[in-house]
Amino acid sequence: MNIPQHVAIILDGNGRWAKSKGMPRNYGHAQGSKNVERICEEAWRMGIKYLTVYAFSTENWNRPADEVNALMRLLRNYMKTCLTTAAKNDMKVRVIGDITRLDEDIRKRILELEEATENNGGLNFQIAINYGSRDELLRAMRRLAADCADGRVKPEEIGEAVFESYLDTRGIPDPDLLIRTSGEQRVSNFLLWQLAYTEFYFADVHWPDFTKKELVKAIEAYNARDRRFGGVKEGKDV
Repeated sequence: MNIPQHVAIILDGNGRWAKSKGMPRNYGHAQGSKNVERICEEAWRMGIKYLTVYAFSTENWNRPADEVNALMRLLRNYMKTCLTTAAKNDMKVRVIGDITRLDEDIRKRILELEEATENNGGLNFQIAINYGSRDELLRAMRRLAADCADGRVKPEEIGEAVFESYLDTRGIPDPDLLIRTSGEQRVSNFLLWQLAYTEFYFADVHWPDFTKKELVKAIEAYNARDRRFGGVKEGKDV
């Protein structure tokens, strides 16, 4: 089976999963967080080199205050847990998104996590926190415009490679496969530039119920696709 190099996942359905069990939404988020750890380990064992998960979007701030506060508490705890998991599994962790809106202690933990794992050689694990693709593109364009104004970049030099160097995902290959759980079929402002040639797979299970078996099903579906780039099949010369 051809294993995709980079898999991105929109972690959807935590709240609905909890509601179906008569539990509060925050319980679903907590169980979803634990599932991230399990899937990271399974992904690496299968040969996936990059895994990017959509944990907290720029739009999530519009949720009820108690839910946002609970998510921030969960994030604080997850940063500690992730440090231990990364050390155990030799995992390199990187956070994408605008972390300036997060509380100082969370920002500090993110930077400590990235620094502590930067030389690890296992799974490259990207967590999208306070991330929105339109916001990412705007931030990239502002930095690029400033560098043009300062003479560090000439407008005629701007191509895809130059622009991508200003994105949060610089240095990370584009996803081969995007998975969204819970049956929803939209990208929700996630990696809009990076998903240009990505295969999409929509799983009918909520994120806490997404197992290795479901991951295998997604990759089997990916293998069944006739991938083309500009009308040319992947891996073909004509």
